[in-house]
Amino acid sequence: MKLWEGRFSKDTARIFDEFNASIKVDINLFEYDIMGSVAHAKMLSKCGIISEEEGKLIITALNDILNDYRDGKIEFDVSDEDVHMLIEKELIKRIGQVGKKVHTARSRNDQVVLDERLFCREKNIYLQELIKNLINTIIKLAEENTDAIMPGFTHLQKAQPVLFSHYILAYAQMLKRDLIRFKQNFNSININPLGSAALAGTSFDIDRFFVANQLGFEGVTENSIDTVSDRDFILEMLFNIAILQIHLSRLAEDFIIFNTDEFKFIELDDAYCSGSSIMPQKKNPDALELIRGKTGRTIGNLVGLLTVLKALPLSYNKDLQEDKEFLFDSIDTAEKSLIIINEILKTLRVNKENMLMSCKSGFINATDLADYLVSKGIAFRDAHFIVGNIVKFCIESKKTLEDVSLKEYRQFCDKIEEDVYDFIDIRNCVQRRKSYGGTSQKALMAQIDNLKEFLKSFE
Repeated sequence: MKLWEGRFSKDTARIFDEFNASIKVDINLFEYDIMGSVAHAKMLSKCGIISEEEGKLIITALNDILNDYRDGKIEFDVSDEDVHMLIEKELIKRIGQVGKKVHTARSRNDQVVLDERLFCREKNIYLQELIKNLINTIIKLAEENTDAIMPGFTHLQKAQPVLFSHYILAYAQMLKRDLIRFKQNFNSININPLGSAALAGTSFDIDRFFVANQLGFEGVTENSIDTVSDRDFILEMLFNIAILQIHLSRLAEDFIIFNTDEFKFIELDDAYCSGSSIMPQKKNPDALELIRGKTGRTIGNLVGLLTVLKALPLSYNKDLQEDKEFLFDSIDTAEKSLIIINEILKTLRVNKENMLMSCKSGFINATDLADYLVSKGIAFRDAHFIVGNIVKFCIESKKTLEDVSLKEYRQFCDKIEEDVYDFIDIRNCVQRRKSYGGTSQKALMAQIDNLKEFLKSFE
């Protein structure tokens, strides 16, 4: 028997029951639905809508149902429709007529939004913790490798020498922005929707602020029509996860490249790689490739919910049932990706020698040679042209900038002196970049200190 079938003269078709049911997906909201129902029952009792004894009976039974669910004793079927109906039917089965009073002054419309907000709030906090853990791991990796110098890239071509620590901290900055976005999303989530009922509020004299206080919400929603149809807080979460995953995917891509024999900047631990079914020599970076691949799912989930909402009339419509699959999948993907990439960073080996060796080709100190000419009084645009000619000479003669003799240098510019070799030394190139946010040791330590202070503010 369905709890809403009084108006109907025949049973719904089995195929429609299967199509209509969300129980296999929203069963994930079981504990949150119990939490919300307990708070609602307390409010009904406090406001005299049900008696104190009835309230206690309902709350005790709900807690018993929760314990049985955790013990695997609650079974469900598509005929239960959704998690809300499952719990209410189980409550009525256990305590009879009193159980039918729990749904007074609420609808599944505001009930499901409540469950989703409680779920998103908890997952938001957990994702913030995972992001902070990853930032801390990156900081530790940076601190352990402050002497490692690598080529920095633009257009996937060698550009200028940078500290490996400076490079990896670029991802900490991305994660910092992710953390800020999740914090803002938490504020959007943490508002009580219960009491909006189907769409128009309720005629019962309820206390929505009491429920908010019971559930730890910062406030209550202001418009009942908007409340039951609002999924902005889920869109924000999906958007934040999509950006987060893009950041993780970019890091995965870098490390896939840096782990190849052609680079050998890093070596991934065996625990996060797999082999080939036919080529016995292979060690494939599958964990990183999966993070890169699964990022597409999170982007798709965001677009999926945007598409569901794009032309939805007010207020609640059954289309909104589709939001949960997008939400659950994206959160699951983000959680696993953050945990795995954190372990990858903890266990990888940094090959400092190969990084430094790679810096000796590609003329990555050419900009420094131009800066040297500027220090001798030459306008930068003229210095740029002169160095371009020097690089062309080096390519033709198969030399590096360090190999060019002073006599050869002076054929291009008579202001070049012996001190040019110190100026274009790779280590000196890095250490001279002391501008705030630059790649020098001094700027690096300031960046690390700032990140640590930022993380303290999130404690």
